[in-house]
Amino acid sequence: MSFTDEQIKRYSRHIILPEVGGKGQKKIRESRVLVIGAGGLGSPAAYYLAAAGVGTLGIIDGDVVDLSNLQRQIIHQTPDIGKPKVISAKEKIEALNPDVEVKAYQALLTSQNALDLFREYDVILDGTDNFPAKFLSNDAAVITNKPLVHGGILRFIGQVLSIVPHKSACYRCVFNSPPPQGLIPTCQEAGVVGVLAGVIGTIQATEALKLILNIGEPLKDRLMTFDAQKMEFREIRIKKNPKCPVCGENPTIKELIDYEQEVCSI
Repeated sequence: MSFTDEQIKRYSRHIILPEVGGKGQKKIRESRVLVIGAGGLGSPAAYYLAAAGVGTLGIIDGDVVDLSNLQRQIIHQTPDIGKPKVISAKEKIEALNPDVEVKAYQALLTSQNALDLFREYDVILDGTDNFPAKFLSNDAAVITNKPLVHGGILRFIGQVLSIVPHKSACYRCVFNSPPPQGLIPTCQEAGVVGVLAGVIGTIQATEALKLILNIGEPLKDRLMTFDAQKMEFREIRIKKNPKCPVCGENPTIKELIDYEQEVCSI
């Protein structure tokens, strides 16, 4: 399928890049990316992936827009308060780029829907706000063999890790299991600087595009952290754990587990 004159103009800054070109833009157009969470991380990530021309963009979130979200969840606006986040996000993306097919799932990600959902997409982007959802996303990605871009933010600190199942360390290789509920403060309790969500979310979108295009060096086996107060990026080298319960040599986790979730709006 060729590009129209309008599409060539829309994506011209990609097409002139030797690392992308027409073939790369075609890959982007044919790609399917699932964004888990239409909050602080999902907002900039989904918006930039839509602008890039990702052909099918899935967004799953069971929450509605709240006034307190607008400090960082930039895809939503004041008139959207009370509206399901996935519907609000779908409207903004379709207004930005009608080339993109948006599939809105107004639901929480659970052990019942994760595997079927992940199988429909090429890359998964984790913009969730709690540890149970992150472990669920990781395990589902490993079981379905789908690349996953993890992101997290709290106060002034953010982190990103790209996971290519069975080839790189997964989330459980680094963090074996969710911490006890209440041990780690939530974003509602500890707060988060709004612009941090934009920094981390756009890095996640960048990683997703690199995985789609198979270019550059994704953050595989490298946990990147960002301290906004110090304006400092750090890279922590990690290794695939042969004893990992989900991606190790003798995995013990072969089915998804629903941990008790304490949900807040990241």
